[in-house]
Amino acid sequence: MDFSLAEERRLLQDTVVRFIAKEYTFESRRARSRLPEGFSRETWKQIAELGLLGVAIPEGDGGLGGDAIDTMVVMEAFGRGLVLEPYLSTVVLGAGTIVEAGSTEQKAAWIPAIVGGEKILAFAHGEAASRYDTRHVETKAVKQGNGWKLDGAKAVVLDAPGADALIVSARTAGATGEARGISLFIVDAKAKGVAMRAYATQDGARGAEVKLDGVTLGPDALLGREGEALPVIERALDRANAALCAEALGIMDALNEATLEYLKTRKQFGRAIGSFQALQHRMVDMTIRAVEARSMAIVAASGANHADARERQRMVSAAKALVGQAGRFVGQQAIQLHGGIGVTDELVVSHWFKRLTIINATYGDADYHLARFSDLLLAQ
Repeated sequence: MDFSLAEERRLLQDTVVRFIAKEYTFESRRARSRLPEGFSRETWKQIAELGLLGVAIPEGDGGLGGDAIDTMVVMEAFGRGLVLEPYLSTVVLGAGTIVEAGSTEQKAAWIPAIVGGEKILAFAHGEAASRYDTRHVETKAVKQGNGWKLDGAKAVVLDAPGADALIVSARTAGATGEARGISLFIVDAKAKGVAMRAYATQDGARGAEVKLDGVTLGPDALLGREGEALPVIERALDRANAALCAEALGIMDALNEATLEYLKTRKQFGRAIGSFQALQHRMVDMTIRAVEARSMAIVAASGANHADARERQRMVSAAKALVGQAGRFVGQQAIQLHGGIGVTDELVVSHWFKRLTIINATYGDADYHLARFSDLLLAQ
């Protein structure tokens, strides 16, 4: 199968790859991870100046009119460079949700600022007891005059410490676990009643536990229709998972290249260890897994915006399950073939492996998506 990109997408790919090679060395990435927000605002502005923040946003809303395949191109390159800047949270989840569900006023207020690198968003949906169940929302939003009052807590909100605003899911009707009655709100991250416990994640990024205690919102904070946000949330998470598959693909390719180079240069018993047939077989298996992952990442990107929800979920879950399994295999083999240095903090290999582990656990791990895929097949 021909996986080659069209001319415009090759140019996009070249732009991102050159930027990563020049500006995002491993050492500079380590320096960024030590910043309070876990990323560099200056680098975020550079990414904006390249036009990457508007790639998949419709032209009518101030973007470049691309789609999930364009996001895949960007995320694959970001995976290679282990980019810490909040592209997934702000662009894929944040801007994508506002484009889909926001009013004209909300789009005008947020999309140009996101595309210009001026605003950062975080998607606050998961809760401590929800696991990967998108319907499990305990956070409450009750009407107060013309506005709303929010109470509850959100768990592992990625990139929240550096966000200007949170997109928060809250229940405006129904019981925990019901499909209807979930709404979305745009909440100022510094609003009274919003408290965060920030921490570094295993891959060097930032997350936070967010507590909402009597947060007062105006009527313009409601994003989309009251009580009908679940389909919007599910589409947003499917787009995010497609993007994560692409990021994992970039990491796997980088791991394979680094491991092959190590096998060619590391000598034992007077010759390069890559000359040993057993290690050659391992390298072949790693390459096969990466090629399989590429085909499934394309499937996920192709189906991320599918009009049929079941078909979209089937395609994305199939990809996330296989990519999660492939990432684990490639990462473990890369560590093994590098020997003791493979787990050291000074070698980028260990950081690629950590990021693959986090990607697998984000918005549904391989086991969850394999089960969802199975359920969707049985439902047919």
